[in-house]
Formats: sequence, C-alpha cells, structure tokens
Amino acid sequence: MGRHREFDVEQALDTALCVFWRKGYEGASYTDLTQAIGVERPALYAAFGNKEALFRRVLERYYAHYMNFIPAALELPTSREVAEQILRSAADLQTRYPDHTGCLGIHGALAGSDDAEPIQQALIDARANGEALLRERFERAKKEGDLPPQANCAALAAFVCAVLHGMAVQAKAGFKREMLDAVIDQALSGWPSKTDASTVGNAISH
Repeated sequence: MGRHREFDVEQALDTALCVFWRKGYEGASYTDLTQAIGVERPALYAAFGNKEALFRRVLERYYAHYMNFIPAALELPTSREVAEQILRSAADLQTRYPDHTGCLGIHGALAGSDDAEPIQQALIDARANGEALLRERFERAKKEGDLPPQANCAALAAFVCAVLHGMAVQAKAGFKREMLDAVIDQALSGWPSKTDASTVGNAISH
C-alpha cells in the first residue's frame, strides 16, 4: 500500500499558484515549489506529475478563482460597462497581493525557452479565447445599437486586451492601483457610442 500524501492537495495548489504568480513559469524552480509547499520532490511528482502538469493545474485554478469576474462582466448591459468592469477588476487583482503583483498568465509567458513552449502556447490560447469572448460580446452590442455601425469589434476587443495586458506589466513593475485606474480612465474616455464617434472610436473602427 502506498504512503498517504503528507500535504493537502488543494493547499499545495494554492501555494504553487503564488510561487508561479510571483516568479513566472520558468522562474519558479522545483526547489522554490518544494520549499514553499513543504514537501520533497518525489511527493510533488506523485501528486502532480511534472512541473508543466502542476502549472496547468494552477492555471485552471487561477482562472476559476481569480478571473471569474469576466463571465459576470460579459453579462452587463453595455459594451462600455463590460470593458470597465473587466479592467477595474483586473487592476484590483493585479495590485491586491504585494508579494505577487501583475497577472499569472501574462507574467508566465513573457519569456521562455523552447522547453517552455507548450506552456507559452497554452497561455497564448487562453488569452485568445478571452479576446474572442470580448469580440462576440461587442458584436452583440453592435447589433443591439449600443456600438456604432462602423465599430470594428475585433479591434475593440484587442484594444481592451492590450490595455489589460499592459496594466499587468505595469503592476509587476510597481505601478499602484491609482495609476492603473488613471490608465483605465484614459482608455475609456473615448469609448465609441452610437451617438458619439470619439477619437478612440474612430481609431478602432478603421
């Protein structure tokens, strides 16, 4: 009969999540992970397999527990409310924990070796899926008359994601919540509407 695991799997995942969030996928070593979780490497292998498998479990947990504001935001009445809720919630998340600022997904994929390519691709795919959800929501807004007929919904979704990802980098570099909120205010100041073809609206509609 095999030995019982000497740690709680759920707690171990939360601990590993914080390590990856702080150091990125490649920056987090097995030593970092085992020391933080409080187990030896064989126990970590037995519970999760290799580092890639552990990170994939952590990423699922991150999206389920920390990025769950996105589905709720997509149900808001207007496209501007959708964008603002996502950006404000992200700014809160990116600055909430002083010892692991920014975004796990963005920080985990900024740089990596060939060995990390599967993880980088998984993160790229996850971000692409999020952008696709935004694009679909903005297309609906366009059909409902909330966005002007000339709005480029693909470009608008990419714009929101660019601001979102840029804020993650800025938060990691030490930007405070107040500055991120100012960035959001600026990004939303020209949000396209059915009655006002504003500067940003024009920029993202061509």
